[in-house]
Amino acid sequence: MKLFLSTLPRNIMGCFKGWTIIWHIIAIFLTFILVMSGFDWLYFLSTRNPILHLWMFPAVHIGGLLPIALPLLLLVLGIVTGRAKLTITAAAVAQAALIGSLVSSMYKTVTGRVHPPHHVGADMSHAFQFGFLRGGVFWGWPSSHTTIAFAMAVTIFTLLPRQRCVGWLAIACASYVGVGVSMTIHWFSDFVAGAIIGASIGVVVGKSFLTQSGLNAPFDQAPPKANVV
Repeated sequence: MKLFLSTLPRNIMGCFKGWTIIWHIIAIFLTFILVMSGFDWLYFLSTRNPILHLWMFPAVHIGGLLPIALPLLLLVLGIVTGRAKLTITAAAVAQAALIGSLVSSMYKTVTGRVHPPHHVGADMSHAFQFGFLRGGVFWGWPSSHTTIAFAMAVTIFTLLPRQRCVGWLAIACASYVGVGVSMTIHWFSDFVAGAIIGASIGVVVGKSFLTQSGLNAPFDQAPPKANVV
């Protein structure tokens, strides 16, 4: 908890300076391209399939539960097994989820993007309500589900450089969440922007915890044992 709180302010600021701000700009630029080219609307039309919806809608619930369930699971495992690295990972993942939620909500308060309709009608992919809280903080650009999922996944990927299978599994899960919400409750560009912004948050948080944890050995390896004389 101490590491979580001590690194939180610095990591929040770190998500908006240096190279990270470039990724925010890229996310905005790609959104502009996807909206103005009409790709968002074409993607929406091409994914109106009941079977596809049945397979992808669980991503909405999974994306909502993961930010709570995953840190708690890692924390409990860390306490039960006595492995400090698991508790540190739990704190890092929880912080990534929190920052991802704050950043995506901040953008939503000013972009006010209208979410996709339930049924095909007029093209609404261009509808933004720029201003303060004109569209609330629950809908809009970017996708919070995607931002948080990728923030947590890339945090894990960064913390476990020698266990890439775990990192890739986390990214695969985040991708399912992102693609799933892009076919159900969000536009495709909401997913793309959320993935980019979330990944940049994950790198910031992952590197911070890797440095501040005090573990000099690779994070996913046990520290060397002392020689017994």
